[in-house]
This record gives sequence, C-alpha cells and structure tokens, in this order.
Amino acid sequence: MYVAWQCAQELRSAYHLKDLLDGRRIAKKVVGSFSSCPIPEIARLGRTLRHWKDAFLAYFTTDRANNGGTEAINGIIELHRRLARGYRNRNNYRLRMLLAAGGLTP
Repeated sequence: MYVAWQCAQELRSAYHLKDLLDGRRIAKKVVGSFSSCPIPEIARLGRTLRHWKDAFLAYFTTDRANNGGTEAINGIIELHRRLARGYRNRNNYRLRMLLAAGGLTP
C-alpha cells in the first residue's frame, strides 16, 4: 500500500512543480520505473505511460497544454446527444448542442 502511495505522489509531484524541466525529469523517471512495479495496477499504468510517452511528456514542453476543455465539452455534447434522440433536423440538433455546451449567447 505504501509503494502505491509513493508512486502516486511521485507522479503528482511532476505536475505540481513550477519548473517544467524538473517536472519532465520526474515524468521520464516515472515512465522508466512504473512498469517494473510489483503492484499490478501501477505496472499497468507504467506500460500505458510508456506506450503514450510522447503525448505524456508533451505536457511539459507545451506550457502545460492539455485537452481537458475539449473532453469536457465532448462529455456535455455526448450527454445531450443521448437526450436529444429523435432530432431529424440537423440544424436544430446543432443548435441544441451549442446551447448545451454554452456556445449560444442571447
């Protein structure tokens, strides 16, 4: 249990450092070490991070850019897409999605 907590804190520290170069250094260490962890969930995370290494490390070279906003809007649209079943007019559907995602202004 302590090993999992340590791993979580190490990964967390990479994101919370003010200096992006230091954060990238810790992130590279995480990518290199997590896959050999004796805890299966941490090892799986390590393999996933290694597979997505370039995208994962890009966070530290793009001034903390991420797609969180895009994912949030997509989640809202998906929810309302399920609720809007039966829309036959494409324009009405588009307007409903803009309204749901906050893209319409009075």
